[in-house]
Amino acid sequence: MQPITTTNPRATENREIGCDAPNVSKKSESGLANLKYMLVGLAFGIVFVKAEIISWFRIQEMFRFDSFHMYGVIGSAVMVGMLSVFLIKRFNIRTLNGEQVYIMPKTFNKGQIYGGLLFGFGWAITGACPGPLFAQIGSGFWAVLVTLLSAIAGTWLYGYFRERLPH
Repeated sequence: MQPITTTNPRATENREIGCDAPNVSKKSESGLANLKYMLVGLAFGIVFVKAEIISWFRIQEMFRFDSFHMYGVIGSAVMVGMLSVFLIKRFNIRTLNGEQVYIMPKTFNKGQIYGGLLFGFGWAITGACPGPLFAQIGSGFWAVLVTLLSAIAGTWLYGYFRERLPH
């Protein structure tokens, strides 16, 4: 973890903080080069729609334990993620810009339990988690804009109260 200096508007002085996901990219990319990310996101959204991952009914089935569909999707994603991290570490895989990928070690704290429960309750109530939100909106489910605005507001509130929350 590389310390960074920040000025917190609510703090009285500058201080060193650690960042869980520092942006230490050496090279910046042009707007045209970022087109590849938009295309991957578009393909990702199409896969979400075709696999019915954005379906409110599929999500409700999962939380009622009526169907294995979503558990299979989530389990597959976990396995792909585990395999990817293993391969990145084993073969010292680098980014497209040739920079080393460094995966920060994680420590457990009780705030993760509270956050996970809050996330799960929100997911069960709204039928949407952050990944499918944009695919749902792109598919014309405009009511999901309320969920997106709520997620943005929740993120802002977390940032505002972060220092006073259990971590």
